[in-house]
Amino acid sequence: MRTLRARGSEAVGVDIQPSAYTDLVGSIADSAFVERSMRGIDAVLHSATLHKPHVATSTRQDFVDTNISGTLNLLEAAAGNGVGAFVFTSTTSLYGDALAPPPGAPAAWITEGVAPVPKNIYGVTKAAAENLCQLFHRNQRLPCVVLRTSRFFPEADDSKQVRESFADANIKANEFLYRRVDLQDAVDAHLLAAQRAGDIGFGRYIVSATTPFAPEDLQQLRDDAPSVVARYFPGYEAEYARRGWRMFAGIERVYVNTAARQALGWTPAYDFARVLERLRAGEPPRSLLAAEIGAKGYHAQTFEGEPYPVE
Repeated sequence: MRTLRARGSEAVGVDIQPSAYTDLVGSIADSAFVERSMRGIDAVLHSATLHKPHVATSTRQDFVDTNISGTLNLLEAAAGNGVGAFVFTSTTSLYGDALAPPPGAPAAWITEGVAPVPKNIYGVTKAAAENLCQLFHRNQRLPCVVLRTSRFFPEADDSKQVRESFADANIKANEFLYRRVDLQDAVDAHLLAAQRAGDIGFGRYIVSATTPFAPEDLQQLRDDAPSVVARYFPGYEAEYARRGWRMFAGIERVYVNTAARQALGWTPAYDFARVLERLRAGEPPRSLLAAEIGAKGYHAQTFEGEPYPVE
């Protein structure tokens, strides 16, 4: 919404809470509200969701109501009102157990061809919502693009062990190698998807920073990630040492964004090389948009010692 308004585009923001960027307040689980909201709309960017931070604080029915029924309401209204593009924000989390190879195995090379194996209600409902998008393209000819986004939130890591072992900025810098995308790049991918949906028809794409790694790196990445990173980025250790940072000992999955870059004409600006460059220049490693928005949190209440409860 910030980007669209800055461009002078006519846009309607819908959310369950009022804000400076919300025009209509209501729930996507309310089909009548969704139908009223859809009138005169040309394209839909659907990012409303209950997600991983809500798994332990919301019921499974809540997830079904928002992520499946809410998506169905939006698709029905979009198809009925002649919307020309529907972009659905999905998640790499739906790969679930496919992201964790057995001990001794190489790191997982995650492309759109990897079959999801959801491990919680979040993953199950996002996978179902993706399939609804595909169904509406097949049967109603609604152009739908699904973007499986990796981590872009600025909140603290959900793993207590990771939080206690690494500085927060260190964690996020490491993740740009394999599982994180800057918020500005995620926004750019969504806007490109809306523009190209008519030509694409239906597509699923991973939206993550461009990894430097190749399939032949996967075994060593699992066993000795610092050595692999040093091979691609000689001297990165000096910048890390200056900050008291460390690379993860092993990396167990790598998200591959090749299909998104090719289909959308998307060129993400933030990757590990860009992060290193900005760190060496004494600049914040994230985009201005990410810094402007900051952390929003996931719940109205706070949880002692945790960003949110983990199931």
